[in-house]
Amino acid sequence: MAARKRMFAAVFPTSTDINLPTPLVTPQLSSDGFGASFSSSAPESQLQSEDSASEKIRWNRAWHSATAFLTLPNEPITAAHSALDEEDLRGKWFKPCTPEISKAISYLVSDDSRGRQIRNSSKEDDLLEWYSQEAGRHYFDFVRPLLLQMLDENSESSGSESSSLLIQVLQTLKACQGIYVHPLHHYVLPKLNDRRSYELAKFRESFEAIVAKTLSPSKLATCLNGFLRKEGSTVLGLHDFDELEDEEAMEQDEESLILDARRRTETVAQGLHDVGLGGAHAQRQFAEVMSDILTTHVKSSYAGQWTSPSSIVEHLKGWVENDFARFVVQVLARFTGHQGDQTSASPKVTLTDVGRWQDMAIQGLGALRIGELFDVIVDWENNSRGAVEDLKHYITTTTARTHLTTVFSQAISQRLLQPGASTTQILQVYICIIRAFAVLDPKGVLLDRIARPIRRYLRERDDAVKIIVGGLLSDVEDADTAPEVLIELAVDLNKLNAMAGIDDDDGELDWDDMSWMPDPIDAGPDYKKSKTSDVIGTLIGLFDTKDIFVKEFQNIMGERLLKKEFDFEKEIRVLELLKLRFGDSALQSCEVMLRDILDSVRVDNVIRKDQALSLDSNSQPAPELHTKILSRLFWPALHSESFSIPPEIHSLQTRYSAGFETLKQTRKLTWLQALGQVTVELNLRDRDVVEEVQTWQASLIYAFHEPNETETAAPATRTVSQLMSTLNMEEPLVRNALTFWVGKLVLKETSSDTYTVLETLSSSDLSSDGTTAQAAIAAAAADAATSSAAAAVRSDEDVAMEKMAVFWKFIEGMLTNQGSMPLQRIVMMLKFAVPGGFPFGNEELKEFLGRRVQEGKLELVGGNYKIVK
Repeated sequence: MAARKRMFAAVFPTSTDINLPTPLVTPQLSSDGFGASFSSSAPESQLQSEDSASEKIRWNRAWHSATAFLTLPNEPITAAHSALDEEDLRGKWFKPCTPEISKAISYLVSDDSRGRQIRNSSKEDDLLEWYSQEAGRHYFDFVRPLLLQMLDENSESSGSESSSLLIQVLQTLKACQGIYVHPLHHYVLPKLNDRRSYELAKFRESFEAIVAKTLSPSKLATCLNGFLRKEGSTVLGLHDFDELEDEEAMEQDEESLILDARRRTETVAQGLHDVGLGGAHAQRQFAEVMSDILTTHVKSSYAGQWTSPSSIVEHLKGWVENDFARFVVQVLARFTGHQGDQTSASPKVTLTDVGRWQDMAIQGLGALRIGELFDVIVDWENNSRGAVEDLKHYITTTTARTHLTTVFSQAISQRLLQPGASTTQILQVYICIIRAFAVLDPKGVLLDRIARPIRRYLRERDDAVKIIVGGLLSDVEDADTAPEVLIELAVDLNKLNAMAGIDDDDGELDWDDMSWMPDPIDAGPDYKKSKTSDVIGTLIGLFDTKDIFVKEFQNIMGERLLKKEFDFEKEIRVLELLKLRFGDSALQSCEVMLRDILDSVRVDNVIRKDQALSLDSNSQPAPELHTKILSRLFWPALHSESFSIPPEIHSLQTRYSAGFETLKQTRKLTWLQALGQVTVELNLRDRDVVEEVQTWQASLIYAFHEPNETETAAPATRTVSQLMSTLNMEEPLVRNALTFWVGKLVLKETSSDTYTVLETLSSSDLSSDGTTAQAAIAAAAADAATSSAAAAVRSDEDVAMEKMAVFWKFIEGMLTNQGSMPLQRIVMMLKFAVPGGFPFGNEELKEFLGRRVQEGKLELVGGNYKIVK
């Protein structure tokens, strides 16, 4: 009978708490084998009692009731569900729980339940595990596709639409989490004793892990990055609000836009935390975005603002503390969920956090200023010192100082040390670099690193010394008219402190200097602080040997001393400055040159008075003749071309020489006709012409003079060959003088190499057909030619070419007798053929032969030189 009752009870249960029908399919149940009854997978050893079948049936009925109640509808959950309250969700999503269902759930999960105790080690009979899988199934089938679709739409949208989609994603996940947790929180977890918090946290963690792994982290990161960048820029004032009309409305709308952006950002951060996506990955995205916003703010707010004194660093630190830091703390509090007592109006910001973010801002400002440093230095004269003042706050570490010198050296190499830049431009920038880095790093370590490639490059420029010396001897008034002259050096030389510090040999050993500081830690082993921190001293010390500088200074000084002026105050000051630098012995020749010019004034007055040079031999007024008497051994090579001069001047020179020999009995004068300057006054028929000219130009125009010329006589005419023969003058000087006087409308070329005096200027000569303009152009060309031809001191190249011309006969004979030869063979044969050896190298000979090729005397074929026949 007992067996029959058990069989009947298995089909028709009489207990009211298990009166639900057995489900056709129950995933959590398993079969005990073929022919076995439908049951759970409890251990066989525990179901051997007489009531095991009854307990098994009760478990199955309870399982069916609970799972049917907890099964989620096969419908998607959207962002709209997050706005519904519990009453709106009742029915479909929040099912009513009857007492029978509550008893079934209690029987399945309660620790006091006999069925739960029997199946305590079985995961397949764990209702909480089943519900976790059910929530995962519903998320995968109905929620995840919708979220991925919204993320894809977000990547194609922009602006407010993108922000709205991200908020919808988070609202959807928030709604899912609320719906999934509701039955657990209200009906399942209360049945547990001590495991409520643990099981709830476990479920949340499981759901959050599923979302994080399956929601396309790259798409979510892109979406979050764009949202944070847009809203963060709005909150921190990086957006313009130009579309607003009046100022009052603009301020009001701007404030409301900032508040809305702040609210949206906090909402998203809180939403990410609530759905488990506000962890390290999201916080890393936020940190990257805020770093970019900080950099963008520095660039947009402070780029190009270089005015001194600079308050940018203080302004930037204040912005970081009052705006940036507060916003970051607010959002991070939402990400982490640890809001504490903070409010959106007054969040807690620690001094450590503010200091760290201020350091980041200073680094961004330093990077900006390093990128602008070359332009800052080029614009140094226009008060760009403020940028360097900002940079001083950045170069507080060895790494930062190294970064600065590396980046700036690259900029110099790419933008300055190029063949297209003139030597004057390079020197001007170098002067600005010296001044800027004296402010940036008074110890000079950074300048020492930066200046090395510049100094090395300038040593390769042949005209560097000449430009530096020319700048020292230039006039400050010529700043606007001579852009290729280093007027900066003349300005520094005129300052009272220009020579201060030059004679500071014991500066590093001044024991009374209370501001002394040791060398910086990043100073190299070969670092030695310059004792001449001024610009002039630095440029003077540009070259390793003083001979190059002294020789160039001697040449330029000779040019200036031979001019007509007698005021040499500037030359004396520069000479004294260089004597402090190089010593008296190195500049002895320059001192003798200066003394020659100064003594010439006294000697000239004595001779003119003794010889009565103001009158000619017939006691008639004679032209004024003044001389500069030079000590030949102490002057550089001078032009010594000779030509015939007017008889009146020759007579005065003869009398002057006699007077000098009387005054200086052991010395004689040698006249250098090509070095003089003459004031010429021409009395033409319709005008008078007065010009300051060179001696050969005066001699040439005098050759057109006819002693007995009448007003009706034809104007004097001369040919180039006649002038060369009459004056014993070389053709280049003759043509230079002719070009000059044609430009001055004194001569006119009537036919090829034939010139006539323009006694009168006709209307055709002054017509508007371009004759006058052409004459002006010719005059300018003549002045330029005169300037180049009138250089008193001969260049080293001219001296070398003159000496090289001595060996031309040897070269011409070798090439005539033995045929064409390469350069190396010509040099080798000259060393054997010339008595005493050939004193020049390959480069000098190559340049000399190149000139002969240009003159048409040689031709270069396949690397071999041969005579042109």
